[in-house]
Amino acid sequence: MVSQRPLLTVVNIAEDRLGQPLPAGVVRDAAAVGSELLALSAELEREIVQLESAAQAEFLRAYGLAEPLSQRFARACLSLLDQICFFTIGPDEVRAWPVERDIRAQRAARAIHTDLEKGFIRAEVITFADFIAHRSEAACRAAGRQRIEGKDYVVKDGDIITVRFNV
Repeated sequence: MVSQRPLLTVVNIAEDRLGQPLPAGVVRDAAAVGSELLALSAELEREIVQLESAAQAEFLRAYGLAEPLSQRFARACLSLLDQICFFTIGPDEVRAWPVERDIRAQRAARAIHTDLEKGFIRAEVITFADFIAHRSEAACRAAGRQRIEGKDYVVKDGDIITVRFNV
């Protein structure tokens, strides 16, 4: 065996076959090697990524899709690797940090930089849903939606975290 990593098989199907069961042979072959399956229409995905975000949402709804492939693919890969992502937000950058599931805040800080783990003081946490609802870190703080967590806090998928540290 070349790798013991989980497998993900991505199957390109015609637009008009979206939502229909995959051919039995494809399902059987993927199961035989222990692979997860993800079906997509590459042509449709190409069209989606060329649209503005408002038009994307309408286009996805018209095809009965909840999200574009890039999001489904990333989520499937993280799940297979038993990982989650937390985010950091700066004035000009949003960054996703993949880490193992059930990681504690102090250890997760290491994903950003080892000094953050060493000098960890606390994590200021905003849930993704709260950030979307309030539209900014400042608005989340004003609404009381930012929490202060210690080193033993178990990071949740989608958390937006500011690490306070001192080295």
